[in-house]
Amino acid sequence: MKSLHRSGGPRQKSRIPWDLVIPLIPLLLWLFLLLIFPHLRLLMLSLMKRGQKSLAEGGIFLGNYLKPFQDPDHLFIRVFIRTILFSLINTLLTLAVAYPIAFYVAKVVKGMRKFVLLVLIALPYYISELVRVYAWMNILRETGFLNYLLVDVLHVMSQPVEFLYNTASLFVVFVYSSVLLMLMPIYSSLEGLPDEQLQAAQDLGAGPLATFTHIVFPSSLPGVTAGFILVFMMNVGDYLIPNLIGGKNNLWVTEMIYNRFIVSTNWNLGAAYSLVTLVLTTFVVWLGLRLTGQTLRGVFSEQ
Repeated sequence: MKSLHRSGGPRQKSRIPWDLVIPLIPLLLWLFLLLIFPHLRLLMLSLMKRGQKSLAEGGIFLGNYLKPFQDPDHLFIRVFIRTILFSLINTLLTLAVAYPIAFYVAKVVKGMRKFVLLVLIALPYYISELVRVYAWMNILRETGFLNYLLVDVLHVMSQPVEFLYNTASLFVVFVYSSVLLMLMPIYSSLEGLPDEQLQAAQDLGAGPLATFTHIVFPSSLPGVTAGFILVFMMNVGDYLIPNLIGGKNNLWVTEMIYNRFIVSTNWNLGAAYSLVTLVLTTFVVWLGLRLTGQTLRGVFSEQ
């Protein structure tokens, strides 16, 4: 009779779904060891004075975070603003280069030619960034290939010119290094756009500009936003290109962080600079998403 009053039969013990947990362990370890733990360590270092061994030894010290704003010449603030502005310009230039290529590959080229083009576009990025930057240095330097072409072959100039260590060369190499990060999300968005919609727009009398404005660009907007975020964040956090291509007149925020860590060996101040840069850069991305009425989850969920 007791069994008749049981609503759900014999109660089962809750067990851990190990078939789901075990595959997640490497991912969780990767996230903790490579993302969470280093940032926690930076946070602890930034809250300590130089030479302090632990937070328990001397308590929390906020002077490292106030240092960039107490500097009389405001060097960090000026360099950070310059880095943000240059990164935005680099990202816009990358978008201008990548968008036509992405549209051509996604909607114009068909069959095997599309595969070949995608391979050729991605192939240079299998090489280390350091090697690619040195290759550009060899092209742009005073005794490099570009001067040889303009002076000795085409006779456009009478003598070689140093194309390195200026803002223009910085933009060129940044765009080259970032174009794939912008191109692939846009290509992914445009690949999902049915050709029938473009054909229907043409049948209804829409011109190329109207078709692009009302159909193509809205469909590719998630890809554009995703690419914009990836390229912008990579440009702000890049160290090689500003250091090797930009020269002394194009100081980047990552170079200031490197100088605090390595040159002046002030790891506490360097950690504070790193976290301030991370927070302010994240705020810029968040502000851009709010102004365009998008969310980070919505952008990357549509890729």
